[in-house]
Amino acid sequence: MVVVTGQNKASGNLDDAMSSSDAEDDFQDPTTPTATQAGHLLPLLPQQFPEVVPLNVGGMYFATRLSTLRRYEDTMLAAMFSGRHYIPTDAQGRYFIDRDGNYFGDVLNFLRSGDLPPRERVRSVYKEAQYYSIGPLLDNLEEVQPLKGEKVRQAFLSLMPYYKEHLERIIEIAKLRAMQRKARFAKLKICVFKEEMPITPYECPLFNSLRFERSESETKLFEHHCEVDVSFGPWEAVADVYDLLHCIVTDLSDKGITVDHQCIGVCDKHLINHYYCKRPIYEFKITWWLGFPFSLRKNNNTLLVHENLKLKHSRNGK
Repeated sequence: MVVVTGQNKASGNLDDAMSSSDAEDDFQDPTTPTATQAGHLLPLLPQQFPEVVPLNVGGMYFATRLSTLRRYEDTMLAAMFSGRHYIPTDAQGRYFIDRDGNYFGDVLNFLRSGDLPPRERVRSVYKEAQYYSIGPLLDNLEEVQPLKGEKVRQAFLSLMPYYKEHLERIIEIAKLRAMQRKARFAKLKICVFKEEMPITPYECPLFNSLRFERSESETKLFEHHCEVDVSFGPWEAVADVYDLLHCIVTDLSDKGITVDHQCIGVCDKHLINHYYCKRPIYEFKITWWLGFPFSLRKNNNTLLVHENLKLKHSRNGK
């Protein structure tokens, strides 16, 4: 029989309490603030907003009604100013949104009265509308230029297998080739063909048809790969080779790539009998940095000549 004194019992309880506290500390998530710490971090929710809300969006100041920000319930702005989320304020008490404010005025104008931005601002405002998840603004912008035309263009490009991958391949090959040769530019051979089968002087497609009518065994006889860096095609659409070339150059330019292109002939690879591949081959010249314009080069050369003459005369005078 064991007798426990009151002192030992108290000591035991103290030890148990300490052990329990230590255990809680061991299992507590270090990222979870305690009640004391939380009091120093954020104010208690929900956050209250005035009827007229002052805003600081990336350093640009705005003011609008709270109802304007809440106009569409399923948007990020409506959620931000619902009171369920904490929004920091700047030194003047304006509610701060860490976003580029250059196009926030266009967003507010749509929320206020449904106004759309001018054409040159449409693409940038569209990106802001995506960020703030403003569905009605996105829908309206997609129906005006240039986004409406871009939808049509993308519908055409969707017919092109591996279009984006081919663009990246062009950039990578041109970069590698320029670095290996320590050159300012690189040249690539690109095949762009619309028809599924190569055209020769001895055959023509059926009227109003984009395909050649051949059996499967005959088709295999014409399967081949042109000796080029990248090939685009075939596709079935009214848009032709020049339309696709325009898309390629435009998309490369959007990536900051300077490109010139010209047709340098056809593949002309012998296939079978009197059939030769007549797919057009284009030379793409990718320039990685711009040099002096010709006029500046001419002026610089003239200055060098004058400097050399002056140096020569000064030496002769000595």
